[in-house]
Amino acid sequence: MNTSRIRFALSALVLAASLSAHAQVKIGVVSSATGPTALVGIPQKNTVPLLPAKIGELTVEYIALDDASDPTASVTAVKKLISEQNVDAIIGPSGSPNAMGVIQFVAEAGVPLLAPVGTAAVVTPMDDKKKWVFKTTQNDDIIARALVEHMVASGVKTIGFIGVGDPYGENWHKVFSALAAKNGIEIVANERFQRQDNSVTGQSLKLIGAKPDAVLVAAAGGPAVLPQTTLRDQGYTGRIYQTHGAALPDFLKLGGKKVEGTVLAASLMLVLPEIADNNPSKKVATDYITAYEKLHGSKPATFGANVYDAGLLLEQAIPIAAKTAKPGTKEFRAALRDSLERTQELVGTQGVYNMTKDDHSGFDDRGRVLIAVKDGGWTLAK
Repeated sequence: MNTSRIRFALSALVLAASLSAHAQVKIGVVSSATGPTALVGIPQKNTVPLLPAKIGELTVEYIALDDASDPTASVTAVKKLISEQNVDAIIGPSGSPNAMGVIQFVAEAGVPLLAPVGTAAVVTPMDDKKKWVFKTTQNDDIIARALVEHMVASGVKTIGFIGVGDPYGENWHKVFSALAAKNGIEIVANERFQRQDNSVTGQSLKLIGAKPDAVLVAAAGGPAVLPQTTLRDQGYTGRIYQTHGAALPDFLKLGGKKVEGTVLAASLMLVLPEIADNNPSKKVATDYITAYEKLHGSKPATFGANVYDAGLLLEQAIPIAAKTAKPGTKEFRAALRDSLERTQELVGTQGVYNMTKDDHSGFDDRGRVLIAVKDGGWTLAK
């Protein structure tokens, strides 16, 4: 090969390497793989290797950090991802208070946040900051409507409420109390506890003293178990309802016979064998579960699927954003936000996403089913 050809070949290689470097998309992931929210964060962290490594012609790098369930550490992690890694988007954090705490910083930096958390407060009411946030779980009202419908059909007239004293529990009380009032259900006791608490004896005694027909527990992950087991230990025999925050295998393992009969509304993932084959999410959920089991040797909690769905949303939105700007630029991040907001009929593991400028969760009633705990497992509620 002559000198000119060698120079041309080297120039081509340099150009290709340059284009490849510019073509890389960086996605930060913040999860609570340790601490009180670990039962939520571990399946989310474990799902990262299943996210697409290449989207269109673009390679994708995922930079995963653990916030140890600490909202302050979530802020530190998000700031680091933005300032040091120049990420194009962030998936996380795992906890509702953690996500609420980082909204200001992603909005100021103009970085889309895909939040796999329970509380709808991260996207409602919509404003100039929350427009940068997209939620990959069902909003509380979708879940609450299904629970209230079941309560009405079951003749529940009075109910006790106990929730975590953070944005998840507070928003659940706000949404549920409004629906309950419209349907003639009176909340006769209203209690709170902290995720790290080891006892809710006082709160449960107050609930029992109010003699409600049923109790609703609003908590996510392991903390959802404590109020229910305490109520059963103290002799409460009424029906207990849970939110989608309890939709994980460890709820069954930790609660044992004391969570038997629980009713909750949550993802179809929990009862896939009972879901019709023509349900659009069944195949997506099955593929995710199969891949997760192959990699980790166990089934994932639905919380991991919320991260998987974030990957599906990005997989559709990134090529559209790349038509107008290069990854690593503020223009690309803005275009990515706009593309995510225009998501239509995207089938995920949890349901079907239809985003609008006012709705950054995008789920409808296809995003949940009514479930009961029977014989130590999940089944469609009758």
